[in-house]
Amino acid sequence: MRNYLQQFKTLALALTLLLGVSIMANAQNRTITGTVLDASLGDPVPGATVLIKGTTRGVATDLDGKFTLEIQSGDQVLVVSFVGYLTQEVEIGNQSTFTINLEEDIQSLEEAVVIGYGSQDKKEITSAVVGVKPEDFNRGNVSNPAQLLQGKVAGLSITRPGGNPNNGFNIRLRGLSTFGANSSPLIVLDGVIGASLENVDPNDIQSIDVLKDGSAAAIYGARGSSGVILITTTRSGKKDGNVNVTINSFGTMDQATNLIPVLSAEEFVARGGTDFGSNTDWREELISDAFSYTTNASISGGFQNTSYMASVNYRNNQGIVDGTNNQRLNTRINLSQGALDNKLRFNVNLSFTNVDSESINDAAFRYATIYNPTAPVFENTESAQERFGGYFQRDLFDFYNPVALAKQQQFIGETKTALTSYRVEYDFLPNLTWSAQYSQDRRNTISGGFWSRQDFQVGFGASGSAERNAFDRDQKIFETTLRYETDLSDGLNMTLLGGLGFQKTKNEGFGARVRQYLFDLGWDNLGAGAIRLGANTNLYSFANEDQLNSAFGRANFNYNNWLFLSASVRAETYSGFGENNQTGIFPAFSVGSDFTQIFDMGIFDQFKPRVSYGVTGNLPPSPTLALGVFGNGNRIDLDGDPLTTNDIFVGIVQNSNPNKDLKWETKKEFNVGIDFGLLDGVLSGSVDYYTRNISDLLFNVPVATGAPNPFDPGRFNTASSTWVNLADLRNAGFEFAISANRLGKGSLKWTPSFNFTIYQKTTIESLSAGELGFDELRFATPGSPGQNNNPIIYNRVGQTLGDFYGPRLLGISEGGEYILSTTDPNEFERLGNGLPKGEFGFANNLEWGQWNLSFFFRGAWGHDLYNSYRGFYENADGASNTWNSVITEKTPTNPLITSTPTFNSSYVEDASFIRLDNMELGYNFQTNSPNLGSLRVYFAAQNLFTITNYTGIDPEVRINDSENGDGFTTSLSPGIERRNTYFQTRSFTLGLTVNFK
Repeated sequence: MRNYLQQFKTLALALTLLLGVSIMANAQNRTITGTVLDASLGDPVPGATVLIKGTTRGVATDLDGKFTLEIQSGDQVLVVSFVGYLTQEVEIGNQSTFTINLEEDIQSLEEAVVIGYGSQDKKEITSAVVGVKPEDFNRGNVSNPAQLLQGKVAGLSITRPGGNPNNGFNIRLRGLSTFGANSSPLIVLDGVIGASLENVDPNDIQSIDVLKDGSAAAIYGARGSSGVILITTTRSGKKDGNVNVTINSFGTMDQATNLIPVLSAEEFVARGGTDFGSNTDWREELISDAFSYTTNASISGGFQNTSYMASVNYRNNQGIVDGTNNQRLNTRINLSQGALDNKLRFNVNLSFTNVDSESINDAAFRYATIYNPTAPVFENTESAQERFGGYFQRDLFDFYNPVALAKQQQFIGETKTALTSYRVEYDFLPNLTWSAQYSQDRRNTISGGFWSRQDFQVGFGASGSAERNAFDRDQKIFETTLRYETDLSDGLNMTLLGGLGFQKTKNEGFGARVRQYLFDLGWDNLGAGAIRLGANTNLYSFANEDQLNSAFGRANFNYNNWLFLSASVRAETYSGFGENNQTGIFPAFSVGSDFTQIFDMGIFDQFKPRVSYGVTGNLPPSPTLALGVFGNGNRIDLDGDPLTTNDIFVGIVQNSNPNKDLKWETKKEFNVGIDFGLLDGVLSGSVDYYTRNISDLLFNVPVATGAPNPFDPGRFNTASSTWVNLADLRNAGFEFAISANRLGKGSLKWTPSFNFTIYQKTTIESLSAGELGFDELRFATPGSPGQNNNPIIYNRVGQTLGDFYGPRLLGISEGGEYILSTTDPNEFERLGNGLPKGEFGFANNLEWGQWNLSFFFRGAWGHDLYNSYRGFYENADGASNTWNSVITEKTPTNPLITSTPTFNSSYVEDASFIRLDNMELGYNFQTNSPNLGSLRVYFAAQNLFTITNYTGIDPEVRINDSENGDGFTTSLSPGIERRNTYFQTRSFTLGLTVNFK
């Protein structure tokens, strides 16, 4: 018999060892569970990352903030993190269950700056980028998002001369970057490129970030040449099941201000003016105090993995003239949804805006200033009743009753915009995210114009006239990106972004105008107009379409939070350029280093020098410029017999010659700057110096018909003009900004901020394209009467853009005649320039208990304005006695000028100014109700006073001239205050804001 005892002992020992190892392994590899919560609200934080410190092993929390994680021997610390919260480390020890409360990272949230296709911590920014938060926005009756930024960002010029509530704002970043294409910064609204400011109400804006230099804007390629403004609307509410409701309502009174002094009726008659027997203050007859009101309401909240925000904003802004108003209704819905443990995220932003506007002929302001003060408003004669509707009128040149002009001409506009955006994001890995966004921006405008049969200026000779115009713009954009972030080595972090974009835009329009009405029926019945050809008539329609395809990429590097690099490139192909040059490449590079992370910088908390270089482009004002498209010519009667109509046709004409080489305008920008912080965050700011070289500017040049077309070899010019890449420009500037954080002691705190910009004005480097070229371009004639033929702005190669040229006034003779340096236009001398040398903004916010007071000064210096009121209406010659005269502090009175009005140096005035732009005093009531979050009342005022030596209507910078040229060249004639400028207004606002929870 065999002995199995030894084998049994061996087997038993092996089983015992195996069991022991298993027990020890189970003791070392154990499972822990936990919940991650928001420390302030106690809400679960879904999607938070829980990692074993020093490893890549970890999990993400579920929708309830819970996690389960297997740990091994040697695992000692959990690292818990989530965007917007402070990262927390937790000792594991012998615990099996954890409750981890994350604190909100307030500083990180405040320091985040939105850049192209994402955001970045402010400390990592290596370009000239400025973020503006709601607490820094301008206050008062702010109806346009541009007003929020006015004067707040160094280098960003936002102007709107006069007080017309229907006028938009002129926005320029770092001066002029083009004169034939779009000169306003690109607007990116919640990631939608090229959106209109009409798509968002100021109340719905959470932040605005301005990409100032070429390296920051280059990621937007062909649309970033004039800078980029990124607008982020209010985020969806918190996912705590609570509902937050905010209502803001205010009323505003506007008053006309800074009216130019004129002669009284007695003074006018004494000077030789015709006496019609009355004493009329025409401006008092035309204008009155205007009352406007605004109501904004928003609701936000969320539950589980869904959050939402909805708002309704209604504004009714009345003008100081009856018949001028702007009513705006904006509705917005923002929805966010998370799925698959928040790895999959959906965002939907919907915005709809209706704008109804009424306007008058702005010439009424001119005639209210210079119309005969002895004339009555109405005339009780049979002729006046029959011909002019009872208004006083006389058959004199440029002589129209301003009240009749405002009442018998009407202009309306109805604009509807719809901006819809759908975005999806998915985290393939914790550090690899794919996103896609589709947006559609639809804008439809219908406008109408009406001139009564008894309107003396236009309708009287036309027997009444009316028009209707419709314009529709539909832009569709699809973009997709892939973002990857990784640590290349200890301390070196890299973030890569790549993407594709497709944009398609379609424009179409229709319009018609007729005349000769039996009754005043207006634009709603064009069929009642008997005559549809000839003067005061029109009929047209059009449609065009273009496409822009893009590919782009960017790489950011962060080495130990002291060295930062960024590089990007974008390639774009645009259908609207010549077939030889439809693709452009736009690279950028920037680098910065925070020296305080390397050296002991004493009082400095941050000292980050940075250098950047970027290339951007600009799209043409129309997608058909390179094509040489055909248009409609005159009607042609083939047999010349007016009794036959079947042989009448509209001829074909070519609008411009084709140019196969037409290409992008290109801006190359170099920027050097320093971001700094002092005294433990008490002071912070930035300094920047930039240079810009802008080449291949688009321009429509005259050419000889029948000559060879150099841009279409083998063919000849069949039109008298060709769009070419003509000019090169150069400019530079210095920018400085500084702010302090809550200075003071006790309950009184003062938060000031100051910025200024010094411009090196735009210089014209060349005006040539091949054999085509100019030494100068002259624009901007003062106008009628008598000054129609002499342009006053010369743009010369080698000189600054927008220079005034004319004769210098050497004196006045005893007889009151001009003594001028010359009358030869070729001998005129430079008299000034309409672009500013510098601009500044100084904001102040004071807090004392529940009270707060904010006030903001803004100004510009070094710019000149042509005062057209003085240029036409301060002389006492016989021909001028038809009109009243303006009498400013610069008007010669001893002797009076008896010469016919002629442009000269005396009418070009220094328009430097300092303005108290807005002020607000508010009180926050203490609330003890569980359902009332806050209650605030406030009083605000805008345009309280202006300090200036300018004697015209408004010293505001004029960066273009709407009466110059064909609309494409308005930037070539800055600095002109036209006589039809809407009067300035001063505003006073009383409001109430209530928040329910």
